Amino acid sequence: MKKIGIVGGMTWVSTMEYYRLINKGINDVSGNLNSAECIIYSLNFEEIISKDWKEIYFILLNACKNLEKSGAELIILGANTAHYLADRLQGEISLPIINIISATADAIHEKGLEKVGLLGTKFTMEMDFYRNKLAQEGIQSIIPEKQETRDFIQHIINYELEKEIINSETKEAFLTIIEELIDQGAQGIVLGCTEIPLLIKQPDVKVPVFDTTAIHSARAVASALSLK
Repeated sequence: MKKIGIVGGMTWVSTMEYYRLINKGINDVSGNLNSAECIIYSLNFEEIISKDWKEIYFILLNACKNLEKSGAELIILGANTAHYLADRLQGEISLPIINIISATADAIHEKGLEKVGLLGTKFTMEMDFYRNKLAQEGIQSIIPEKQETRDFIQHIINYELEKEIINSETKEAFLTIIEELIDQGAQGIVLGCTEIPLLIKQPDVKVPVFDTTAIHSARAVASALSLK
């Protein structure tokens, strides 16, 4: 089994879910009392959000290098937005960085879908890095059209989900946003922020939901066990 290095703390709430899913995934495959060999480098998210992308790059690079020095054999960045820098980081790190967008694209292909709705942080939705990488895989992605909707999603991520607050009214609002994306032709919904799956589950939505935290964790498990 390869040791998994997790760059966490983006936020600690989703990092806990990564830890749970990865260990459960290892045990589901290996049985008995097997669990993951992993190392978590957990960052202070407050410090990260106060920096510009140049500074964030070096924070993440330092985290990756420390995981490498500590014996990790593969790395995952525990946040969708952090994958804005994934390819650049990969150029500096000898260990494979398991890319959440690539893993999600594979999951979308498995469902045979060509157009999905993307929910995430404002940066993930509004910048082109995520949608371009999906497009390279032949997948069209759409985001909520209204700025106020994207602002609302960001507010909820910051002030509810990252604090582990789950609100039924918030859930209904998200489901309305999802229904609007479906009306615009989305055949599936990508939960492109690792906290959103805490709020929205597959039974809530009539089209396939892509829980990127679960997808990323499963890919890490497969890589650690050399299954993929």
